[in-house]
Amino acid sequence: MIDEYISGFGSSALAEFAGRMPWELTRGSVGIVERLLGGLRDGYVTAGGIAVHLTSTIENGAVVKGPAIIGPDCVIAAGAYVRGGCWLEADCILGPGAELKSSFLFRGSRLAHFNFVGDSLLGCGVNLEAGSIIANYRNERTNPTISFFHKGRRLETGAEKFGALVGDRTRIGANAVIAPGAILAPATIVARLSLIDQGTGVG
Repeated sequence: MIDEYISGFGSSALAEFAGRMPWELTRGSVGIVERLLGGLRDGYVTAGGIAVHLTSTIENGAVVKGPAIIGPDCVIAAGAYVRGGCWLEADCILGPGAELKSSFLFRGSRLAHFNFVGDSLLGCGVNLEAGSIIANYRNERTNPTISFFHKGRRLETGAEKFGALVGDRTRIGANAVIAPGAILAPATIVARLSLIDQGTGVG
């Protein structure tokens, strides 16, 4: 499923996980990132379960909690928060106030500022404008286990936390919300202030 939405998945460090569903990757993100840490090539500085490429910048005031891999040419701005097992392939930006949790970002993806992305896979060249959110937990339900509709059928994840699988080149407008359990096709445009909720059978 994942390589239908993320063209670079099969050639990335995550290629060995190609047979898994996206919520299986996010649920196992800590173990996956820990495993990848052991196979990194030269060019990284590693300490405390955090590997940062020498070409990347982590500004003062950013918080990165291991395990985490910050690939080449990334920027983690002041006030950004990374936790729960995260992998940034290359040329990614987390702007001021952005929070990334248990997620995988492919080349060129960017969170502008004041974003939350939880338990998600973002393809290449995805951009989130200011204040947009990919939520990961169904707080409104007594049973928060995430299931949702995709291409006319219901997908049962078995996970209590999953955000979205976001295809390459998707653009998410300012203050938009992607509800937990979503799959966005490559080059999707999400309008500002909109709600995408595939858990209702719409979208």
